[in-house]
Amino acid sequence: MMISEGDLDQLAEIELQKDEEEQEELGEGPAPPGGSSWQDISHPYYDVARHGILQVTGDDNYGRKLIIFSCCCLPPSHQLNHQRLLEYLKYTLDQYVESDYTVVYFHYGLRSTNKPSLRWLRDAYKEFDRKYKKNLKALYVVHPTNFLRVLWSVFKPLIRHDEKLRAAQKGGPPPPAKVPPPRPPLPTQQFGVSLQYIRDKNKGALIPPVMSQTVSYLKEKGLRTEGIFRRSARVQLIRDIQKLYNLGKPVDYEEYEDIHVPAVILKTFLRELPQPLLTFPLYERVQDIVRVETSLRVTKVKQMIESIPEHNYIVLKYLVCFLHMVSQESIINKMSPSNLACVFAVNLIWPGQGSVSLNALAPLNIFTEILIEHYHMVFSSRSPPGQVLP
Repeated sequence: MMISEGDLDQLAEIELQKDEEEQEELGEGPAPPGGSSWQDISHPYYDVARHGILQVTGDDNYGRKLIIFSCCCLPPSHQLNHQRLLEYLKYTLDQYVESDYTVVYFHYGLRSTNKPSLRWLRDAYKEFDRKYKKNLKALYVVHPTNFLRVLWSVFKPLIRHDEKLRAAQKGGPPPPAKVPPPRPPLPTQQFGVSLQYIRDKNKGALIPPVMSQTVSYLKEKGLRTEGIFRRSARVQLIRDIQKLYNLGKPVDYEEYEDIHVPAVILKTFLRELPQPLLTFPLYERVQDIVRVETSLRVTKVKQMIESIPEHNYIVLKYLVCFLHMVSQESIINKMSPSNLACVFAVNLIWPGQGSVSLNALAPLNIFTEILIEHYHMVFSSRSPPGQVLP
């Protein structure tokens, strides 16, 4: 028997009222994980982020980024623009979806006063295309109720509660997987080795071959591609190309007929460096950029990057010069310095311990945006001998 959307809405409301009655009997319930407020008004989605609905809290036992959605942090519906919430969700996930990640959904705290409509939930799900789903390795639903079963009938079981969660609660976490000892890198290795290693193995080349090849190709073919650096590519294809580079074999991007492939390879190369291009010591100083008066930030950024090692500076200048060129075509490619910063910030710098928290994203993005937008001013004085520009 077919159930109309109106009937589903009514059924969902009945079940949600039952949930509320149970919650009231149990008390206030568990507190939201992490902080529930956001103090940085410069965040592009401050109006949504300040509620603490979404938290990026580090990695799970398998090294996958852990993203938490807490219903108890949802304000009453009249206080929250749900379209903005959807944009904020995508904005946050865009930082991580090219690698494996895990989502934990805390259902407790969803009430009739703060729940989005079923129509919004259905439309929102359609917005999350394969880009967001392909690397989602685990979805944990905590505190499931009959209301969720109604949702499952809407989404035709798109979500499956992971039984491992209950098993872990009873028997503790699963034993860590055995990892074989690391093998020494190949002489031709490009990914996962230091800039110095690549330079030593490539006759002193200042710019790593994978960077020079992808940048050259993208300069020629991709400057006017809409959404360049925002799109993803097949994970297995990227791994195959990485393997070719690591084995010292040629890579011809014309074969793949997809301009987004070299774009993803460039980001992947930066992300897999043992130490970020901007170096670990600079991380805390970058976080302080939001405390610097706006008119002084360009000068401050210039001073900060002049403190990094010469080789890092050369490679950074090469990369940012190219990104500045991309931004000059933003009317066509839709990649302004701000948009490019959202993509590249987490690939240029991260902390020595742990991972980038959601709170840290705003200063990282601001810093990177200044690098790109004010390229000529930031890199105006320090000119190491032998530097190479795109």
